[in-house]
Amino acid sequence: MRYTYNLMEEYVKKMYNSIGIYRPHQLDMELIAACLGTTLIYLPYGSMTVGNAILIDDRLSPAGQWQDFGHELCHIEWHDGNQRVLPSSYLNYQEWKASNFAYHACIPTFMLEGLDLPASESKSIHLLQETFNVEYEFAKKRLTQYINNFQSIG
Repeated sequence: MRYTYNLMEEYVKKMYNSIGIYRPHQLDMELIAACLGTTLIYLPYGSMTVGNAILIDDRLSPAGQWQDFGHELCHIEWHDGNQRVLPSSYLNYQEWKASNFAYHACIPTFMLEGLDLPASESKSIHLLQETFNVEYEFAKKRLTQYINNFQSIG
């Protein structure tokens, strides 16, 4: 059975491959930001983007910072303009897209495919946590997305 990538998965793969990132150990937000020409700043308040800069809440755990980076990276790569002037429905849509993007940016499908996932869901979740430096619930949701998408093409 062959997995067919959706637009977001394909975009993330091309983005990472274009900057020489092919393996989980290469997923470093400072390196990614630098390669993409984005400034990364750590400050003690909520993560956000300002222009071409990603501000990361330095009070978060490293896993939380990585997950926020994935979310904010979507705003840099896919969204344009000032969210403060957007209609709430479009703002909600952008936030939903950025949250979904974070799952794919932090645990890319092309890397996930290369893992030998254990038969146990809990062991698979822990493997994703360890491999991609994400929190338990994030890993659980991403694993569910992956399995559901893989089954839907079968």
